[in-house]
Formats: sequence, C-alpha cells, structure tokens
Amino acid sequence: MQNLEPILIFTAVAEMGSFTRAADSLGIQKGRASTAVRKLEEDLGVRLLHRTTRSVQLTEDGRIFLARGRDLLAEVDDLHSMFAGDGVALRGRLRVDLPTEVARTTIVPALPAFMATYPELELELSSTDRQVDLVQEGFDCVLRLGPIRDETLIARPLGKLRMVNVASPAYLKRYGVPRSIEDLQLQDHRTIHFSTMLGARPHGWEYPDGDSYATLQLPGALHVNSAQTYEAAALAGLGLIQAPLLGVGRYLESGVLAEIIPDLRRQALAVSFVVAHRSNLSRRVRAFMKWIEEVLTPYLE
Repeated sequence: MQNLEPILIFTAVAEMGSFTRAADSLGIQKGRASTAVRKLEEDLGVRLLHRTTRSVQLTEDGRIFLARGRDLLAEVDDLHSMFAGDGVALRGRLRVDLPTEVARTTIVPALPAFMATYPELELELSSTDRQVDLVQEGFDCVLRLGPIRDETLIARPLGKLRMVNVASPAYLKRYGVPRSIEDLQLQDHRTIHFSTMLGARPHGWEYPDGDSYATLQLPGALHVNSAQTYEAAALAGLGLIQAPLLGVGRYLESGVLAEIIPDLRRQALAVSFVVAHRSNLSRRVRAFMKWIEEVLTPYLE
C-alpha cells in the first residue's frame, strides 16, 4: 500500500486541480504531495501534470494514467477489504455533504450510534442546500435530493421523500384554508419561493395533474435559498410551502404548522447517494451508505 501512495496523491491532485486542496483532503502537507507527484513522474519517465502558479492541468499521459490509476486504487481497496467483516475497524477520514435539513433533523441525531460503531473513523460533515462539486471540493460522497443531472457521477437511488403542503395557523386565518388548486388562486394565496441560488427562477407550486404533475406560479415577495429559512418563513406566517415530511413533521405534530390540500401533494423527492467515481466506493463509503439508508428508510416511499 505504501507504494500506491504516490498514485493516490496524484489522483487527488488531478481530480481537484490543486496540490493544496488535495493535501488538505488527504491530511498531509502540500510539500509532501508535490514531492510524491514529482517522484512519480521521474519513475515513470513522463510528465503527468502541467503546473502554473494558478492551476494544475493533466497532460495527455496524465489523463491516461489517471484512468488506470483510479481503477487500480478501486481494485486494491476491494481486495484489501474482501475478507473484512463488519466488526473490523474502519479507519481514516470520510468527507460527506448532506442537505441541511436532512442533516439537522435526521442524520446528526442518529450519528452517535454510527460513531460508536466506528470509533476510529474521522468524519468531516458538510451541510448545504447547493450542489457541491464532489471532485473539486474533495468529497468522498454526498446525499442528493432531486434528479441527478450530471451523468459523470455514480448515483445509487435510495427512495423518495414524502412531501407535504403546509402553512401556519396564523397564515390560514388570514387567507383562508385552501381545499383545491382553484382556491389557491381565488383566495389570493402566497407562497415562499425557494431556489438554491438567489436570482434563479424559483420552483413553482407543484401538484398532480392526471398521470403527471403541473406547476402553478403563485405570488410571493420572499425568496430564500436554505431549507431552514424556508421552514422559518412558513412558521412566521409569511406564506405556503411544500416541504419533505422528514423536516416539518414535528411542526405538524405540535400544531405550529398545518397540512393543506393533502390529496394534492407535490411529487415525492428523489434521494440518491452519490460518488464521483467507482474508486470512491471504499469500505468507509459503503459502510456509511448502508447506515444512512437505514436511517432514512422510515421517511422514504
């Protein structure tokens, strides 16, 4: 495995386009990463990277070596863990990104059991509602909500999150309780607009229409880009929202939010476990994927 370290370092540098980011993700000094790649090039007798003060780019030889190197690392990891049972300790660092509300309400509260099972595993947990770049930002795996549009990523569908339409009692007292799509328009209802990037076209009010789904554009003066702010705005009586039951279920139980038009819920939200490449499916990643699927199962359909 020691002889494979230069290949591992080179792969990280090539994928992230940076010695600094690669060193940080591997937990080593930048100088060590630079030395390892330079020595690898000397041993191979070819230049793998074009280096400038601002960027690191693959040469043609580097692209060929990267593809083979990824496959080699994946095979070695599979071989190394072939006979490892669940009781064998997992070690090393695992860098993960999760949607903020899923992390806050479901994953983090369940983490003590996972960390107790794998006490030698170091977990770096990011939570954001934007779509991170797995390679450039050095993530081993991410949990994604919604469709996966990047065909270069490897995604394992876990299921779909049940969605609900909700509003605060104060809002419903002011505008009335809608019982149909027509009521949403006739009663002058307002929605809280959500999009991961402010300025982008917000998602409309989605509802089932025959065998598919249609979208209604409702008025609304507030635009937000985080799940927590989206829910907080509904709690404040600023408008209607469509959100996963996973996040707002506790508010429905306590009565601070109420469900509306339950027979016209928006399409369930796809949940996927995503890695950048097959070589990212290490034993650490596979263990985390299995655990996170078990945690989310009660909320999926």
